[in-house]
Amino acid sequence: MPKISPLAPSRQPHLAPVAGVRLAATASGLRYKGRKDLALFVLEPGSTVAGVFTRSKTAGAPVDWCKAALSRGSARAIVVNSGNANAFNGATGMSAVRRTVSLAAEIIGCDEDEVFIASTGVIGEPLPVEKIEAALANLHGQVSADAWQSVAEAILTTDTFPKVASAATEIDSVPVTLNAIAKGSGMIAPDMATMLAFIFTDAAIEGPALQKMLEAANDRSFNAITVDSDTSTSDTALLCATGQAGNAPVSASGDRRLAGFKRALDTVMIDLAHQIVRDGEGASKFISVTVSGAASKRAARRIAMAIANSPLVKTAIAGEDANWGRIVMAVGKAGEKADRDRIAITIGDHPVAQMGARVEGYDEGPIASHMKGQEIDIAVDVGVGRGKAQVWTCDLTHGYISINADYRS
Repeated sequence: MPKISPLAPSRQPHLAPVAGVRLAATASGLRYKGRKDLALFVLEPGSTVAGVFTRSKTAGAPVDWCKAALSRGSARAIVVNSGNANAFNGATGMSAVRRTVSLAAEIIGCDEDEVFIASTGVIGEPLPVEKIEAALANLHGQVSADAWQSVAEAILTTDTFPKVASAATEIDSVPVTLNAIAKGSGMIAPDMATMLAFIFTDAAIEGPALQKMLEAANDRSFNAITVDSDTSTSDTALLCATGQAGNAPVSASGDRRLAGFKRALDTVMIDLAHQIVRDGEGASKFISVTVSGAASKRAARRIAMAIANSPLVKTAIAGEDANWGRIVMAVGKAGEKADRDRIAITIGDHPVAQMGARVEGYDEGPIASHMKGQEIDIAVDVGVGRGKAQVWTCDLTHGYISINADYRS
């Protein structure tokens, strides 16, 4: 494992068992010797599933399989590998997926369209599927209810720490648990999902309701982060509900009984999204960008992402340079309505610009001090409407170049 990010959480929560979920991880030798790279989740019969995926036009074979399997809305197993994305491998890529699915279904005793696949790692390298096949039966024999940490480690690539989150809530006064793990560090500019994320609950919720809630929570979390503006071929987020908690099944996402569940789902997904940004390749600063006064929520999101993705903004923050003119530049290039003469900018708690100009008596000292911290807050009002959005990103350091220049070596 590389040196842990300076932005990593000081502690990680313990993930208690989720009724109906068993899991395990192992080292199959897909790319590195002695490093865990294969994970298996086994779900109780009757488990429902929802998913969101990359919109990349060069998506990997596992994404294609999952999108097709999702139509059934039932899941019994998820097989995940790291070290190889199984993307841009032509017919052999889908063949590898089908071989994995077939064996997993046979071992577990389920239909093939109840098996979901996810892969992450190098693009364009043939997947040595025989190594997965050789490890899968033994891996199934090792599944337990408490292997969350081990599995979270097995799905990492350039990540410096495993990403886990948990929340508890109630449905009809019945206790319900949510556990979630994710991986992601680079190639982070999601479009429907982010890298790999797997969320599990023991609640009884039907698939269509799960799907609507996942899509809404995804927009507030994984679709609101960026590290480098690059969208992965493999982005997959799956939400599974085993129905083992004992609550009366919920069929509609608008059911008032799901209010607490929705808050818990937001909590774990935003937590994971923040952890991904905090583990951005080479990151030394966690940056929140809030845009208000836009023509619409969509416009505000686009302006915020223009700021968050700007190499000039990100490198200035890395260098602790209070060059707020680069924020003005990013607002202007976003292509959305903005009133130049009404724009207001705040960094930290300190007004920088108002009514389209630098504030009177501007003192760069407090701004420079804020830039020296690890948590950077940027707020911009573009003065044309009520649209508002918040996104999260990290700075751009030489570490990003070093990690990606050496990625395949």
